Amino acid sequence: MAVERSAPILVASNRGPVSYALDEDGSLVPKRGGGGLVSGLSAIGPDAGAVWVCAALGDGDREAARRAGAGHLDPEHTGGQQVRMLDIAPDVFAAAYNGVANSVLWFVHHLLYQTPVEPVFDAEFRAQWAAYETYNAAFADALAQEAAEGAVVLVQDYHLALVPGLLRARRPDLRIGHFSHTPWAPPDYYRLLPDDVAAGVLRGILGGDRAAFLTGRWAAAFADCCAAVLGAEVVRGTDGSAAAVRFEGRETRLGVHGLGADADFLRERSRAADVDERLAALREQIGPGRKTIVRVDRTELSKNIVRGLLAYRRLLETRPEWRERVVHVAFAYPSRQDLAVYRDYTERVRVLAEEINAEYGTEGWQPVALHVKDDFARSLAAYRLADVALVNPIRDGMNLVAKEVPVVSERGCALVLSREAGAYEELGAHAVVVNPYDVEGTARALDEALRTPEDERADRTKQLAAAATALPPRDWFLAQLRALQDAP
Repeated sequence: MAVERSAPILVASNRGPVSYALDEDGSLVPKRGGGGLVSGLSAIGPDAGAVWVCAALGDGDREAARRAGAGHLDPEHTGGQQVRMLDIAPDVFAAAYNGVANSVLWFVHHLLYQTPVEPVFDAEFRAQWAAYETYNAAFADALAQEAAEGAVVLVQDYHLALVPGLLRARRPDLRIGHFSHTPWAPPDYYRLLPDDVAAGVLRGILGGDRAAFLTGRWAAAFADCCAAVLGAEVVRGTDGSAAAVRFEGRETRLGVHGLGADADFLRERSRAADVDERLAALREQIGPGRKTIVRVDRTELSKNIVRGLLAYRRLLETRPEWRERVVHVAFAYPSRQDLAVYRDYTERVRVLAEEINAEYGTEGWQPVALHVKDDFARSLAAYRLADVALVNPIRDGMNLVAKEVPVVSERGCALVLSREAGAYEELGAHAVVVNPYDVEGTARALDEALRTPEDERADRTKQLAAAATALPPRDWFLAQLRALQDAP
């Protein structure tokens, strides 16, 4: 058992701020991560005594956790932050992470199932669910050990939905919050889950003092699920929105924090020399005088890349005047390739791009410039030159690409945005909005965006950038923290 500590602030997430690779000589090579949590903890500083609890994701991480005292990593590897990395058994982690979190909870909240044939909740699923419970219990144990009396604990995302309730049972003195980075499914779809699992996830989150979401829509869906599945009481605010959920003598307040883009970082990083090099290469690939439609995504099923390519093909078919005058710069970085359905989807994206190029390409023009190797500098270069940004997810908790492109764009960029992205709540008024399933409608939207006059496009981009940066990562994290600290 780990030595008890006295952290006043704790963060729990599946992925931590650092990952490790094993070198040939057996030495560990750390790689620092980024994101809202890293920015948030840096905002409160190492002197705050905060502890970040995360899981070892691979062999390098597990070795680092074993070499560290009780999993407490070397602060030199973590930017001075205290990080405890949990060495959870690989089979338990795989079943919890891939079997439940990414193959069930993610699919439910993003409405991804082909319901005539899936899901199938059989004995294999029950074994995976038991692993998910074990995985969450490991986090609850570690947090209970690390936390000072009355500490504030911020639990992140669908991987750790059971942690608030488990931790409440271990440490009723703590102030516990849960933040969902995904959408939340409406009740009818959420109830695809086995009844006990559906109830267990809700009970887990309701074990906290506060449950927070990226948009009011996702918070409302969570409250609706609590009412439909648990029979809980939804407390309404003066505006009629769901403000809290009362269940079994406890009240869990609901909150909304729309994570924004980090404007200062993006603007500085996008002007670096390596981005300039990528920008020159992209311009050469595109050719002079052509407009660009840019998308930057992982090949995640919910990102809807295939329908985006189909819409672009339809644009070239129905608006022949755009042939040889536009290039679709599509960054589709492979994601979750350990799952067969994601490998198949990635291959379908590649094949469709090749088909469009074969059908419409000419000697001097390649209609789709598909890049599959992850390259952040190249993504920023694409942001800079984009005339149109295509963000058309089936469903998305937020989608930061929609917020990042307007911040970095050099000449102004028209945003084609799915109404099912969380970002729609803040950016929809200044975007060309689409139904993500409607390929014909998306093709028309691309045409409209390409034809937007430059002065209008520049004005919209300014409005988009202002909305996109309203709650940058540091402020987003601190808003969660303060709301929990101020809880009655």
